[in-house]
Amino acid sequence: MAAATTEGRPPEKRESRVGKRPIVLPKGVTVTVKGRRAEVKGSKGTLSLDLPESVSVQETSGQLAISSDRSGSDGARLQGLGRALLANLVKGVSTGYERTLELVGTGYRAEVKGNVVHLSLGFSHPVAYQLPAAVTGKVAPDSKGSVLQLESADKAALGQAAATIRGFRPPEPYGGKGVRYRGENILRKAGKAGKK
Repeated sequence: MAAATTEGRPPEKRESRVGKRPIVLPKGVTVTVKGRRAEVKGSKGTLSLDLPESVSVQETSGQLAISSDRSGSDGARLQGLGRALLANLVKGVSTGYERTLELVGTGYRAEVKGNVVHLSLGFSHPVAYQLPAAVTGKVAPDSKGSVLQLESADKAALGQAAATIRGFRPPEPYGGKGVRYRGENILRKAGKAGKK
């Protein structure tokens, strides 16, 4: 019976819990929106993004308000997505992102030459990885090459670069050797010694 009464009405407009929170612009960050294209400029560089369909951005007194003109759950979903993506860009051009990788294993080390990371990961050959243009890497001092720090204004490019480097030698569960994110919890197994 309830389904019959709501059938004739258009679905009501819903707001996302994430999407309705305004984005506060830090000092020195400017946002320009032309159509669906948003461009964010800050001290760390310039990033641009194609906003999801039906999502619009309004700037008032140093804050960005994101709204969607689509009704139902689709509108809330796209509003939340647009807000999250735009907030990532604002944070990226103002403070940037950092990802730290730890190389655990005998003789495992990293070296950065220009924009190429050279990795010794226990293979018969060294691994060379060309970092994306938006990502910079450096070996932490006093780590003897076992800690690699990646920085970028682009969160997606940074995450992809870190995942690719980790994928060359993921941490194995018995000895824990491999490339891991700092703070990552590795599921450990006892191995044959645990059966005694």
